[in-house]
Amino acid sequence: GRGMEYAESREYALGDDARHIDWRLTARSGKAHTKLFQAERERLSLIVADTAPALYFGTRTRFKSVQAARAGALAAWLAVRDGDRIAALRGAVKEPPIAPASGQGGALRVLDALVRWYTQAPAEDAGLANALQHAQRLLRPGSRLLVLADPVSLPAVPAALWPALAQHHELVVLLLTDPLERRPPEARLPFQLAQAGRIELALDTAGVRQRWRAAFETPIETALAQLQRQGARVMALSTDDPSDAWLPLLARTPARRAR
Repeated sequence: GRGMEYAESREYALGDDARHIDWRLTARSGKAHTKLFQAERERLSLIVADTAPALYFGTRTRFKSVQAARAGALAAWLAVRDGDRIAALRGAVKEPPIAPASGQGGALRVLDALVRWYTQAPAEDAGLANALQHAQRLLRPGSRLLVLADPVSLPAVPAALWPALAQHHELVVLLLTDPLERRPPEARLPFQLAQAGRIELALDTAGVRQRWRAAFETPIETALAQLQRQGARVMALSTDDPSDAWLPLLARTPARRAR
């Protein structure tokens, strides 16, 4: 069995086990409270899918969005193997989450959503921060949370949200990247922009490469270090990586959170 999980707290009554006193609530209320427990239910595995426009891009092997969908599909089937309920959501105002469900049926509903979300950018995207705040309301202690995110989406997420999620859940964050972002060639590269037309970046010069690094590589490295300190299991998953390269994260002990 999975043991017991916390259900709620109530005022202490004669005969309650003193080992279960809720000391925090007792201190706040001035009255003794005890914790109640119930048989632990199936664990929830929740996939939070970032659908920022930056994900629908790739220069090597596949788009970042396709890599995100493949990683999410693996997580869905892992949930089936482990007997978990599987659910998914993205940053949306009108679209509801994919409700938690067990077994193959639950996994297939999540896979259908991932295909819809990552085939092309949805017309409505309320952002990763919105999705994570929604997830925080749905999760119960002990859940597994897989976040599929583009690094450009992280600055909008409140810094306190990550340690709050990591404190009570298994938090795994995959940052979707492309080799061009982290290892640009030392050459002059032409780009076609929708508004500005054709431009050329002189990536064979030190100044341009330094600005490129500041815009792309440095934020990725900063995000990896910060998320580790905040208790997440995190890695950068490149478009040319095997889609299961992140699975060892599930066996890794997260770094101690910064105080």
